[in-house]
Amino acid sequence: MPELKPAYLIHGDDHGAVAERRAGLRALAEQQGGAGAAETLEGQDATPAALAEALAAMTLMMQGRRVIIVEGVERWREADVAKLVAPALGDMPAQTTVALFAREDARAKAPAALHKAVKAAGGQIVAQMTVKPWELPKWAREQAARMGLSLDAPAARALVDQVGERQQRLLRELEKLALEGERQDTAPEGSAPRVIGAQDIERRAAHSATHKAFALADALLAPDPAPALTLYLRLREQGERASGLIYLMAQRLREALAISLRLGAGESAAEVRRGLRMPPKAAERLVADVARSDPERLRGALSVLAGLELDSRGGAPVTAARSSLAAMSEDTLVVRAIEAITTA
Repeated sequence: MPELKPAYLIHGDDHGAVAERRAGLRALAEQQGGAGAAETLEGQDATPAALAEALAAMTLMMQGRRVIIVEGVERWREADVAKLVAPALGDMPAQTTVALFAREDARAKAPAALHKAVKAAGGQIVAQMTVKPWELPKWAREQAARMGLSLDAPAARALVDQVGERQQRLLRELEKLALEGERQDTAPEGSAPRVIGAQDIERRAAHSATHKAFALADALLAPDPAPALTLYLRLREQGERASGLIYLMAQRLREALAISLRLGAGESAAEVRRGLRMPPKAAERLVADVARSDPERLRGALSVLAGLELDSRGGAPVTAARSSLAAMSEDTLVVRAIEAITTA
């Protein structure tokens, strides 16, 4: 079992990978120190002063290693880190680990003083950065090579198209392909890497239904029904449930309405993008699409989806109050709703 270091700084704009690191470190802390070994400082409690105070406090009832997880350090200021955090990390109690997590974006970054303080404390710094979408096929080929797979260029592009742009999902699919090869491979040790082609990807790798469902939801923002209808029918052919797609469409439209209201209140597009939990390019596209719409249209779209959800479940409990559409097939109801939203 790996030993925990005195300090960690996990930072970067790949927020999913940062979250995975956090979950892994908490699990390791509980393996080594038992349940409750990890303390968490987050939100308004995650300040330089609060961390310094936590490190100064003696925890007499605890046995084993004490782990303090701190979220949101990308909001800390250099001066506060130098004054409060650096001295505290330099004089930490024995059997203590501090894990600092920074979910960064274009302007919010972990302070340089924090990098320096973690290094001085004998800690580890891990950068979790997203790969640009156009660089993902090359990145996937490099990761495949490390796993003993040879992924050609068409296969790499097929993997990204099929699984989506999330690096963690791409890694999981490559790991599955590598494990499948280990079970089947009888080639002698030291032989050439196993070649994976585009047809192998199409047959074996999982489709990113969530990724494509959000693409469907994004298509509802455009005044053209064709792209949204095409995506919906493809997802249904893959076996996706209409109820799940309706939920994701409503979720994205609620998010779009919130963005529209923020833009209408005078916030800049850049400010809005920084608050979104999604890759920068996706955030840029979503904000641009919302800017071309308006709050009333988005409220109307949500109302259409609310009616769709009711009709797709058989309509209102009281028969007399049911919509005349409730008897239609589920797919017909969804198609009519998409057309109503995109032609409004």
